[in-house]
Amino acid sequence: MSQISDKQKTRDFFSLLLLTMGALLVQGYHPFAEDAEIYLPGVERILHPNLFPVGREFFLSHASMTFFPNVVALSLRITHLPLEAGLLLWHLASIFLLLLACWELSRLLFSSASARWAGVCMIAALLSLPVAGTALYIMDQYLNPRNLAAFAGVFMLVRTLEKKYIRALFWLLFAACMHPLMWVFPFSFCLLFVVMETLEARWKSLKPAGLATLVWWQIPLASAPSLAYHEAAKRHAYHYIQNWAWYELLGIVAPLALFWWFGRIAGRKQWSMVERVSRALILYGLIYLIGAMVVDFPARLEALARVQPLRCLHFLYIVMFVMIGGFLGEYVLQNRIWRWLILFLPLSAGMFLAQRALFPASAHLEWPGTTPKNPWAQAFVWIRQNTPVDAVFALDPYYMDIAGEDEVGFRCLAERSRLADGVKDNGVVSMFPPLAEEWWTQVQDQSPWKNFRKDDLLRLKNKYGVGWVVMQTAANAGLNCDYQNDTVRVCRLP
Repeated sequence: MSQISDKQKTRDFFSLLLLTMGALLVQGYHPFAEDAEIYLPGVERILHPNLFPVGREFFLSHASMTFFPNVVALSLRITHLPLEAGLLLWHLASIFLLLLACWELSRLLFSSASARWAGVCMIAALLSLPVAGTALYIMDQYLNPRNLAAFAGVFMLVRTLEKKYIRALFWLLFAACMHPLMWVFPFSFCLLFVVMETLEARWKSLKPAGLATLVWWQIPLASAPSLAYHEAAKRHAYHYIQNWAWYELLGIVAPLALFWWFGRIAGRKQWSMVERVSRALILYGLIYLIGAMVVDFPARLEALARVQPLRCLHFLYIVMFVMIGGFLGEYVLQNRIWRWLILFLPLSAGMFLAQRALFPASAHLEWPGTTPKNPWAQAFVWIRQNTPVDAVFALDPYYMDIAGEDEVGFRCLAERSRLADGVKDNGVVSMFPPLAEEWWTQVQDQSPWKNFRKDDLLRLKNKYGVGWVVMQTAANAGLNCDYQNDTVRVCRLP
């Protein structure tokens, strides 16, 4: 019996490895895109302390609140792996561990193998699905602390359901070390679940207590927003539920209705664990929804919205799709291969096409050591290889919004200092209001970038020490440029 069990574990392990590679092929891989601009410079600066003499406050504010850069940098030093190879291995490990955690969760929820595997396959196919209006994916297409906190949160839930609380505490500590906020949501659900289990007869009375706890968590973060902070907050409308589109609001309500339905079915089938988890998730979602409305609608609480209570949906969506897959596997897919293909092939193809539309100018899989397809990324790589480590750059503060740029981060790919931008540094300011005035001044000094001429650029040199600029090829600032491709020029200021 033990030998059969070991063989089954080996088969499950290799099945999860195959699913990991399949998920990567569907989702794509873009190691220097989007929020990598916030998180990777912290790793790079630990590995090379001379980097980023200017503007480091815009990424150290996040780095100082997590051990993520320290852990990643330490692993690269120990293994002597190049940065890009190490990032890919970490990313693959985070996908595998999320799928493993979902497999263990589905094992507790469902008894049939088809239901269990359908739940895991559903998550693998939908990794890059947006989570309602939160501006989060189930898992990002690059390594970041949220990805690591995600699998830790699911493992925390699994150990809590198994009543292995010491192990659950381990995963709680790991998640908290990786991300200063995302650990709160799975922890609050696990705490709610345990309390509901302990005080079953009075579970309805827990709602006010839960809401009080949520509001208490946010009170210390309240502060009167400045005009500069308000400018940063405007670009993050998703922090405020009143700005969500109707279909994003549906993304809050529909899961709660689904869990009610799942609970009803589970009650009839005597699936105790599914019923109890579904009921707890309904209350969990309602508590955070009320909390979001409390901090959203009064203007004086604008700065509190940066805590983003509706990020609770990230954890909720993972569990929801495990359950959706489980029910489909139990009642629809079963052991019919053709049914699995009819569901997952179109679903995976749709997610693949959505990712290609999101990063149209970049390779779908940006492997370590390959030449970037994206012309902006090509310019940033040239900068990393051909400019001084202490060089300070200026470029369009909204360069990440330019069509074809594909949100490739300058700081993390070029590994050079730049003045504050209006996209990612803006996100940092929305979380750390004391940086607002400095951020807004630098963004204003670089605007309107499209009209800048040589005198405007020399003004940046005199004020901030800027020695280099990145401009679109069509721009004419009267400069001699060291690098140029069809889209971008890199120019040294006289």
